[in-house]
Amino acid sequence: MFLKGKSAIITGSTSGIGLAYAKALAAEGASVMINGFGDADAIEKERAALEATHGVKALYDAADMTKPDQIAAMVARANAELGSVDIVISNAGIQHVAPVEEFPVEKWDAVIAINLSSTFHLMRAAVPLMKAKKWGRIITTASAHSLVASPNKAAYVAAKHGIAGLTKTVALETATFGITVNCISPGYVWTPLVENQIPDTMKARGMTREQVMNDVLLAAQPTKAFVHPEQVAALALFLCRDEASAITGANYSIDGGWTAA
Repeated sequence: MFLKGKSAIITGSTSGIGLAYAKALAAEGASVMINGFGDADAIEKERAALEATHGVKALYDAADMTKPDQIAAMVARANAELGSVDIVISNAGIQHVAPVEEFPVEKWDAVIAINLSSTFHLMRAAVPLMKAKKWGRIITTASAHSLVASPNKAAYVAAKHGIAGLTKTVALETATFGITVNCISPGYVWTPLVENQIPDTMKARGMTREQVMNDVLLAAQPTKAFVHPEQVAALALFLCRDEASAITGANYSIDGGWTAA
């Protein structure tokens, strides 16, 4: 367990990709702090399972990613209660789809706050702790949309392009402190959020389940296969290894070939 004695914060980790990150890190011995919204009982079940399954300390913090003071407080709490902040994975995100001229201003503000600004606030609070220890791993979850655009996703694409740029900048600033800062850009990932969208799309478009999956959701992915959360988590886990210490400022696509074209 190569992360024994390390501690990690993962935002947006009560389900989906974020929870897969938490499970992967805990399996290698890291104490974890999960964060996100959802049913309180379901979150507690996942938190307790992390401890019971992996024998690590697992905390939950309900910090709102639109509130900089709450993000800073979460980092301080993790440092106090877990003993350090060695790994930070910024994963929280939301989406809204609309043409730019119809895009609600409040939705733009929310997407930018949660998908981009929260990462800045998280890094700002965690980097001094990592610099003091001369070791750290910062991983940001971007998207294929950090590299390419899709229509009607102005805020999301802008935020994810911003994440890629922020990642590169902080990688340069921390390069001599034993800290790496890297970005993972998944394509469509098979999560409950995606799965739950399928019936509504079937109804709205008069399509079968297979048509929705292949012709709508996976239209841009040449493999015609979803990325799985565990595959994304495996990449993050590698980036935490000492063998990955020379990798910083990188943006890793894991998108079934979406951005190869």
